[in-house]
Amino acid sequence: MDLLNTIRQLFITLFHAVYHILWGDLIAIPLPGGGSLGLSLLVLILIPSGIYFTLRTKALPFRLFPEMLRVTLEKKKLSQKDAISGVQALIVSTATRVGMGNLVGVVAAISAGGAGAVFWMWIIALLGSSTAFIEGTLAQLYKEKDPLYGGFRGGPAYYIHHFFIKKEKGAGREGRRKRSLTAVLFALSGLICWCGISQVIGNSVSSAFENAFHIPPLYTTIVLVAISAVIVLRKDATVKVLDIMVPVMAACYFLLTIFIIVRNIGLLPAVFQKIFLEAFGLRQAVAGGFGAVIMNGAKRGLFSNEAGSGSAPCAAAAADIDHPAKEGLLQAFGVFIDTIVICSCSAMIMLLTPADLTRGLEGMDLLQTSMEHHMGQIGVVFIAGILWLFSFSTFIGILFYARPNVAYLFGDNWLSQTLYKVLALVMLFIGGLAAYTFVWDLGDIGVGLMTVFNMIALIPLAPKALGALEDYERWKRMKADLER
Repeated sequence: MDLLNTIRQLFITLFHAVYHILWGDLIAIPLPGGGSLGLSLLVLILIPSGIYFTLRTKALPFRLFPEMLRVTLEKKKLSQKDAISGVQALIVSTATRVGMGNLVGVVAAISAGGAGAVFWMWIIALLGSSTAFIEGTLAQLYKEKDPLYGGFRGGPAYYIHHFFIKKEKGAGREGRRKRSLTAVLFALSGLICWCGISQVIGNSVSSAFENAFHIPPLYTTIVLVAISAVIVLRKDATVKVLDIMVPVMAACYFLLTIFIIVRNIGLLPAVFQKIFLEAFGLRQAVAGGFGAVIMNGAKRGLFSNEAGSGSAPCAAAAADIDHPAKEGLLQAFGVFIDTIVICSCSAMIMLLTPADLTRGLEGMDLLQTSMEHHMGQIGVVFIAGILWLFSFSTFIGILFYARPNVAYLFGDNWLSQTLYKVLALVMLFIGGLAAYTFVWDLGDIGVGLMTVFNMIALIPLAPKALGALEDYERWKRMKADLER
């Protein structure tokens, strides 16, 4: 018994140490007013990388934004049976990006860092677009055919595998028998992360419905798990459901926000003034809170858009598209949709609410109070419904992400694919009935480790993606010259 307790304590100590390394403030920079700017390992990795990729792509988010829109609207025939289009891959990745981070994450950022945190979320999104382009393009460059589901598969585990295995003497690219340790660690981290997120989803949905409709968590959870099981245990239902669900829920949330903005149009200049003034700490610097403004915006921006974590490339690799750079542009556009559009919607809903009504409120209470002010009781019901849709689409999306990683670890067989789906459904059920913060933290550790392992290969492989971008732009110029 003593031995078991010792092992348990060692595990908990190790767990908290890893969590602190990934998410804690490794470096604290003193600021005027007595505050400090704390930098975590993930911030130290992702923000400089985002700046580097933005410079190397010659400010891709600004320069090629019209091309992102054009590629999104482009219609192409699929070359492989059971494959998905580039836009469908964008919808899958948007399903997980446009999730709880757009509601809970934005609320947390504004609660802790004030209105100025929104500005830094925008900046992180612009940098993250370039990172998402590199990820999406590499996923296309190193994708392979999927013998189980049809079409294609890939992602970080596959381009990490290529990066490390090809360096080893006598190692070929073909076959999965000789695996890269870093790729294995990425895939394991992803599966751990997505199990943790499954529990968070179950808890968020059941709590929202209990608050809005007074429905016991057990009933909500049973319905959620039953509907999820019908979809994820079928071979081809995932993308079809998300094709309908994601555009509808994002459009509804966006249009409702536009309605609220129009009704409060006179307050809009003051809101933007507040965002920009607080972003540069003109008020917070005096109180020593400037660091909180920047870091809450940065951390929540990184969490919401997922750029650099390696999640979205798992969907990007499945796209049947005629040039790798096109999928990179689609994934860069996905970051714009997530943060610049949807996260800004949540921010505007809260910031257009009188400060007297929201003073002292945090978390979902802040958002629900804001919606009640703008729309009455129907606003509270709407938030519960939209949280259900966001969370449900996230769950379906992460199980799509899990496919290539399960295959990389356990080979091409239906048993391992089905067992992981069942495990995720069990975690979804458990999360709906009780909140286990340990598993929530395990999800955070999972996404943190994914990011570290992904960036190990992403930075040295970036020239491949940059070469694809140059080739694509050269092809576009030649095509334009011929049409003149």
